[in-house]
Amino acid sequence: MLSRLKRKYVIPAFAVAFLFVGASFKEDFFEIAKQVEIFTTLFKTVNVNYVDETNPGELMDTAIKNMLTDLDPYTVYFNEQDVAKFKINNTGEYTGIGALITRKEGKLIIKEPYKDYPADKAGLKAGDEIIQIGDVSLIDFKEDAGELLKGTKNTAIDIKYLRQGKPYSTQIILNEVDVSAVPFYSMVGDDTGYIVLSQFNAKASAETKEALLELKKQGAKKIILDLRGNPGGLLGEAVNICNLFLPQNETIVTTKSKNEKYNNTYRTQRAPVDTEIPLAVLVNGKSASASEIVSGALQDLDRAVIVGSRSFGKGLVQRPIELTYGTQVKVTISRYYTPSGRGIQALDYTHKDADGKAIRIDQKDYNAFKTKNGRTVYDGGGILPDVVLEESKQSSIADALQRNDAIFNYVTEYYYKHPNQGTAIPTVNDTDFEGFKQFLKRTNFDFDTETEKSLKATLEIAKKEKVDETIAAEYNQLLAALKKSEEKELNQNKEEIKELLLDEIITRYQYKEGLYKYYTTSNAEIKKAAALLNNTAEYNKILSK
Repeated sequence: MLSRLKRKYVIPAFAVAFLFVGASFKEDFFEIAKQVEIFTTLFKTVNVNYVDETNPGELMDTAIKNMLTDLDPYTVYFNEQDVAKFKINNTGEYTGIGALITRKEGKLIIKEPYKDYPADKAGLKAGDEIIQIGDVSLIDFKEDAGELLKGTKNTAIDIKYLRQGKPYSTQIILNEVDVSAVPFYSMVGDDTGYIVLSQFNAKASAETKEALLELKKQGAKKIILDLRGNPGGLLGEAVNICNLFLPQNETIVTTKSKNEKYNNTYRTQRAPVDTEIPLAVLVNGKSASASEIVSGALQDLDRAVIVGSRSFGKGLVQRPIELTYGTQVKVTISRYYTPSGRGIQALDYTHKDADGKAIRIDQKDYNAFKTKNGRTVYDGGGILPDVVLEESKQSSIADALQRNDAIFNYVTEYYYKHPNQGTAIPTVNDTDFEGFKQFLKRTNFDFDTETEKSLKATLEIAKKEKVDETIAAEYNQLLAALKKSEEKELNQNKEEIKELLLDEIITRYQYKEGLYKYYTTSNAEIKKAAALLNNTAEYNKILSK
């Protein structure tokens, strides 16, 4: 009887479900096939019939990358050259010159030479502009010039560069570059260890474990883990780092997707190093992705006190998928959720404003969740610290100064005016700050604020409509008022800007290592985290609310 019932009702139910799934799949497949055929036909037609010679590879590269930008900033197409770079970012190892390089306004600029690596040994400094690599002049070079600085170990590359407007030349001998995930760790006081975790590459958990064990040998009974400015990286390494402080089989993060195969729960798999040592984790607005998994899990499981400012809010999961001809696509496949169920993502890319920008979740729409001990925490994007520090937040004016290289360029000039600074810790006083403001005026620095952009856009429209002469006086008045407002904001955030200037100055003379050493005795966030760890009653009170 039961067998007949199964045949009569259950089997038809499965069949109906299969038909619905099949129908849905066929509809999706047909629509995809249709659009691919349209695009293929268009692509062939344009390349065959366009008046001038086209470059099919460049056209396709541009088309794909522009198409994906409409989804989110993290779904990215990698051509063959891009694939090599992506692998470097994940491993932390490559053969090259050992320097952070940026290309801005057509210029290839050394932003930071890594200590004792080829660029540093060849005498290159931050602020140097590379103008020729081998026989290739970069003046009109449109490709990725950074690729010209890569090759096999011991390859000699002749380069020409500008320093403070004067031409120089040098030879760089390429070598293996090993980018550390933990660039610095040390004791802070008698019994507190401090670990800087700057990225989540394949060595992140091993290097963090090594630092933790060494600090414990040196007498550390409390730990500060610094994730400020850490943009994230490998998910598995985030889980493994949590595992250093949490027992086996503890849920760290879950991923959820419309595609069931991407729905996963990630748990700790190994024996921990120390599940009892008091732990403070530093985060800020530039701590993202894997940094938020670590801080969110340790907060939800009441294993650490999170200190600083709300993290970035990057809760979308990407996976690289191999395509044909050595290309790849890194596609967003799911979303991250902390152990309490909180979503990390701050921006909603499925809903955009009139300017096409993703909408941030409004505070009134935040949802409450409970930690392991019953404390209330909220979603809304990013991880909100247990102890919020105002000094950890960056003002919009400071962000503009860093983003548009005002601080970097000023310190480049400062460095050559003060060549004998040595290892002494410099000071940035009010006179230096006034000098910085004069530098901004002298170089016509563009703050690039939304107001300034809108005002300039208005003038451009007025010029096209030939009414700019009519509004010239009013425009100049508004521009003058805006400049006055920007100077006022500079003065209001003077102390923050002076700190940023000092950080950059120390880095120029003593590399990042010198900056981290300075932080251990002078950084306000580290001091407050250490003070909290030294106050056992307050530390326990926060975790047991």
